[in-house]
Amino acid sequence: MIRDPVTSSNIASIGYDSNSETLEIEFLNGSIYQYFNIPSGLNDQLMAAPSKGQFLNVYIKNGYPYSRVG
Repeated sequence: MIRDPVTSSNIASIGYDSNSETLEIEFLNGSIYQYFNIPSGLNDQLMAAPSKGQFLNVYIKNGYPYSRVG
């Protein structure tokens, strides 16, 4: 999945695949997580959020299934 670099204190890059509704987050520590069943509108809100890490923690991390992939 292609990820775009973002400005964040703990996230390096974010990618999204609309067909599978999969969000992929690469953290600055090198770990990569995929979050599943993420609606495209939620991804749009994440990308527009002033604090992507805070948005991830509040709206995505505990509400959607995820898996560490790297």
